[in-house]
Amino acid sequence: MPPSPSDLEFCNRTVTVMGLGGFGGGVGAVRFLAEAGAKVILTDLRTEAELRSSLAQLDSTWPVTLRFGRHDEADFRDTDLVVVSPAVAKENPFLAVARERGIPLTSEMNLFWERNRGRVLAVSGSNGKSTTTALIHAILEASLSPRRSGHKNSGDSRCWLGGNIGISLLPEVRRIQPDDWVVLELSSFQLEDLAPLQPRPEIAVVTNFTPNHLDRHGTVEAYRAAKQNLLRWQTDDQIAVVNSESEVATWPTAATRLRFSPADEQSFGVFGDGSEVIARMPLKFGGEQRLPLGRWLRLPGTHNWQNAQAAIAAALAAGASVAAIEQAVSSFRGLPHRLEFVAEVDGRRCFNDSKSTTPEATVLALQSFDEPIVLLAGGYDKQIDLSAIASAAVSRCRAVALLGQTGPQLGCLIEAAARAANVSGPTCRGFESLGSAVAWSLQISSSGDVVLLSPGCASYDWFQNYIERGEQFSTLVKRAEPEVSRRGAETQ
Repeated sequence: MPPSPSDLEFCNRTVTVMGLGGFGGGVGAVRFLAEAGAKVILTDLRTEAELRSSLAQLDSTWPVTLRFGRHDEADFRDTDLVVVSPAVAKENPFLAVARERGIPLTSEMNLFWERNRGRVLAVSGSNGKSTTTALIHAILEASLSPRRSGHKNSGDSRCWLGGNIGISLLPEVRRIQPDDWVVLELSSFQLEDLAPLQPRPEIAVVTNFTPNHLDRHGTVEAYRAAKQNLLRWQTDDQIAVVNSESEVATWPTAATRLRFSPADEQSFGVFGDGSEVIARMPLKFGGEQRLPLGRWLRLPGTHNWQNAQAAIAAALAAGASVAAIEQAVSSFRGLPHRLEFVAEVDGRRCFNDSKSTTPEATVLALQSFDEPIVLLAGGYDKQIDLSAIASAAVSRCRAVALLGQTGPQLGCLIEAAARAANVSGPTCRGFESLGSAVAWSLQISSSGDVVLLSPGCASYDWFQNYIERGEQFSTLVKRAEPEVSRRGAETQ
């Protein structure tokens, strides 16, 4: 595709893309820039082998210079623009080289935001944002007439899904029309980068807020400020969907607030925790109506009930019909690595919740089951407090397999929580690999138990990302199934 007139600024320019990543942003930036006629330098500290799956998405005909395992100062000094991965810290010395030369820095999301003509519905929060984003997109797709629906992000589609959920819309930005809905999941890193553009999404959703990513943001205040950028510049003709049970309900915004909560409130939003919810909306969005969410929703856990409430509020504000909501919610089975059922092994139900990278997400996962639980938890140390996992594990777990950098810390916290509660607490053991942890978890558990991978921590100490961690867990469980069954038969 030849460059459009709006992208001629990149033609024959040198652009350095710092960080290919594994979630689509780097690939999307390279594709967009190459098709716009830029000479692209792609540089990443990881090896070619580590980036194999992302590299497979690059076209060999694109004018791209590849550098792996290192960065070169020249690539940040002798270039016209640097596109920075959200994962790269602002204090990175190579970015300092670019700043000293006056070379502009941007991101894949910023490039998209500057060029997007569609109507933006953006979702953020500390937990639940991917599930909420995907469900909103499913509802809006179901709302489209047959003429306008079709394959996801196809030429006939008028509802686009992208952002931190793992899909870059930057290469498609020229195809997005002014009346299209663009549903974006935005991380705190992306929102921090977007601040100079003062983003004003037509509809914003904030699922909740708890401390996270302190290894990157430094303080809770800085992390909060980044998240607040989603609402900060909205205007009074826009919508902010916020969780009444979280501090986000009082974050500053000029937008009309729609709240969601298990409790009923005499305000606009979606409320209730029984078999139905009350959607109490402004008249232009349908007024008040009761929806049998308990009959529609298939996902386990109170947190998924709230995710669905947020999605319904946002979708109604976007003009979705109740019929579309019923169709989408009833058929929605969740996302991979989020309380995903893997297999039943000799009566033990095994769940992959690898996307749980915060203590709050793991606590919510534990609260989703009534059965005894063997938990696999721990991972990369983001400098956040894990005591909430420890307290929940003492009350809900038979045993805990301790993983990664935070495993020893989590074990000590569980021991202290059990002592404080004057109970024996779960059996805990540390492991050096996920394979040995899974084997022990299946061995120490009993028929009727739940074996749950819900780490409450990031994955970067042992894995490239949470996807690799979850896939390895699922593979180990499925391989173990016939072995455990055979061993059980031999003991009968």
